[in-house]
Amino acid sequence: MYRMMNRKYDVVVVGAGPTGSTAARICAKSGLKTLLLEEQAHIGYPVQCAGLLSNHAFNECEVSDSSVFNTVSGAVIKAGEAQCSFDAGKTMAYVVDRGALDREMAIHCADTGAEIQLKTIARELSRTERIVRVKGLYGTEEIKYSMLIAADGPRSIISRALGIPNAPVYLSGLQCDVKIHGDTDHVHIFPNASPDFFAWKIPLDSEHARVGLCGLVNVRERFLSFIHPYRNHCIHFVSGTIPLGTKTRTYDDRILICGDAAAMAKPTSGGGVYTGIRAARHAAATAISAIENDDYSRSMMAGYEKAWKKDFGHEIRKGFSFFRIRGQISPPEMEKMVQTLSDHHIREIIVSKGDMDRPSRLITSLLANPRMIPAYAVLMKAWFSSMKNG
Repeated sequence: MYRMMNRKYDVVVVGAGPTGSTAARICAKSGLKTLLLEEQAHIGYPVQCAGLLSNHAFNECEVSDSSVFNTVSGAVIKAGEAQCSFDAGKTMAYVVDRGALDREMAIHCADTGAEIQLKTIARELSRTERIVRVKGLYGTEEIKYSMLIAADGPRSIISRALGIPNAPVYLSGLQCDVKIHGDTDHVHIFPNASPDFFAWKIPLDSEHARVGLCGLVNVRERFLSFIHPYRNHCIHFVSGTIPLGTKTRTYDDRILICGDAAAMAKPTSGGGVYTGIRAARHAAATAISAIENDDYSRSMMAGYEKAWKKDFGHEIRKGFSFFRIRGQISPPEMEKMVQTLSDHHIREIIVSKGDMDRPSRLITSLLANPRMIPAYAVLMKAWFSSMKNG
């Protein structure tokens, strides 16, 4: 039995990560009665993120620098004997404590008037009655809503309840913090450590780094092999799931789906903070407009999907194609690719046009440069294979 507590909100947001907190904050700030639900007892935990945010992503969070461990200005890519390094000479990304960042965003959300309810799991929906059934601190409840925003992560209960198919691809990731002295200005990328994606080493400070790996198959075995040199210095292990390719639909009757719940992570890097928050802004704007105008029509809900697709949908679409191509590139071929990228003029293009959140412009510029000719055969072969395997 569900207890009726006569609780009704203009907007209920499920999931208190950066995406959910942003949506709830904007809705509450507009004057809507807003409830933010979070299944964990503590916001920001367990951490399931590498914590590397581009300048754009960090700015979208609208937080202080209290969660920042380090900043980086470039990257080093290593594949076999080949190595490519580049440095912009300025901050290009922030290395953050995701738990602290998420908590600060939730606090800002509460400051605008949103209610936050922890240890509460959304279990069922009744679209006809506009009720989300939850279990948590107050036992079992039925909470009424005018609009529902789902930001409940890769295994979204809301998305499943609506019958929306799973994302095309789910990556698995493992990561640990290690005590290691090294370069603090550059992220190190190792594509051949995980041939369907990549591995990484992200500097936290002069004595610590985050070492992780993400991929489709044999992730645990690859990870253990990759961290073998650091096996006696590991401090903290985390795991996570990254959905790629976007869901076939991101809205329903009075319901909007964003962030990892809608598989909006960037296929080129796996990062989802920037796209999630951008989607949250569009979702909040749609919810506010729907309530203010008493318009919950299908066209109003579909407007949300049109908005986020216009904003960054093309980047995800192109990035997913590149992800498919990358999966067809063998380690020896990747070594050849990295050797090509090490050309001085190519590195200048990477520095001048590189954008972690919107990489299509860089990819287009690289492919148009004659100095990339040595890599064309590899890319064309991989492209044909990706099309064949589909």
